[in-house]
Amino acid sequence: MGETHAPCPSPWPQPDSAAALLTGCLALPQTGLFAFRLAVTSLGVEEVRIGPYSVNAGLDTSDLTRLLASSLGAGSLPVQATLAMGLGLPAGMPAVEMSGFRWTLDMPGVDPVQGQYQQDVTLTPGDDANLRLPVAFDILATDTQRMTPMIELVSQLASQGELPPGSELAITPGDLRGLGMTLPSGLLTPTIRLNVGADGQLIPQR
Repeated sequence: MGETHAPCPSPWPQPDSAAALLTGCLALPQTGLFAFRLAVTSLGVEEVRIGPYSVNAGLDTSDLTRLLASSLGAGSLPVQATLAMGLGLPAGMPAVEMSGFRWTLDMPGVDPVQGQYQQDVTLTPGDDANLRLPVAFDILATDTQRMTPMIELVSQLASQGELPPGSELAITPGDLRGLGMTLPSGLLTPTIRLNVGADGQLIPQR
């Protein structure tokens, strides 16, 4: 009788081991860029200007309507402000470089304002990036019946230094670079939407 030899191992993974390998390959990136979660850690309003007037947060704006009466004849009443925003990453995430982002701000009674932040942003857990976004709109570009509520809205921005309840901020991250790889914008980095609650808290939206 000849000797019995154990069969040679197959060069191809068996079904169970193939599943294990596939699971491992999918699980590894979850600890890196593929688990990217951007967080807005703070949101405020600074440097409000209404027409030719600069209104600092905390000042009395009760006479604002009277002060602006002289500007109405020009047919334009621009409002400019700076949105102060903090961006961060949860603990345990790797530091990444984000190539800017698109943003849209929707405030009650005002047409949506949007822009593109074109500078690279370094994101590191525990060390928020403090950014400034320019916001501008024209009070007289809307229905004249909405002018008074809009002036009240702007007064609130200046006096309280925060967005009014019901506002929504949407952020679409740009390309992400880190851990030796790059994720193009839109790949596993969906648009982030936040609502401003009644007491100023930021409420993530799905």
